[in-house]
Amino acid sequence: MRFSTPLSLQRTIGSSIRPTKSFTGSILKVSPIYEARKMSTGSGDLGIENTNINTAPGVSLDEHQKTIVGSVLDLFAGRPSLKKLRLWADDGVFEDPITKAEGRKQYEPQWYGLQTAFSEIERLSHEVTDAGNPIAMDLKTRYVLKGIGKEQTIASKILIYYDQSTGKITKLQDKWDGQLPDSSFKNALRNLNSVTVPTMISVPKNDEEDAKRGNQ
Repeated sequence: MRFSTPLSLQRTIGSSIRPTKSFTGSILKVSPIYEARKMSTGSGDLGIENTNINTAPGVSLDEHQKTIVGSVLDLFAGRPSLKKLRLWADDGVFEDPITKAEGRKQYEPQWYGLQTAFSEIERLSHEVTDAGNPIAMDLKTRYVLKGIGKEQTIASKILIYYDQSTGKITKLQDKWDGQLPDSSFKNALRNLNSVTVPTMISVPKNDEEDAKRGNQ
């Protein structure tokens, strides 16, 4: 993404006029582009662990796209945090073959639920194949269910849509083996799952509680 920032404008204005606190605050408050730029420069501040992003030949990501992809890889590895999920729009959508989670109250528990459901999560491979919007990524992950030890390897085509004006993720599709189901029965199951999981999975209320769980 290519963002401009009002900081240069502030410096120009500030050379001749000393901005008041309310004036400066209003510039920052009304500029979602500024906020997106600020997010894109702080992958370390967000605690993103996956910073080595594999890309297909000829595919190049800008810094904010790298932040987005790194945060998504962390989420699929069972390493969520409130900071990383602030990269998502409040009305964002996550969907895979059994789930359609719409809005923060539904998609946040999906990511925290991985820690509860699986004893092991191993990323076998990943490669970003398209740096457009959506960002496309091939991902292969091995999961081990808690309690019974059953293993399942899932090969996915990940599509990450984001708002270019805010930089936030608006939708993430996890297509197992490259496809999402169309049958009404499977769609009903995934919609039910998006409703029931939030009632069973506790999302941290703040960064301090998140850190106590080892998520930052």
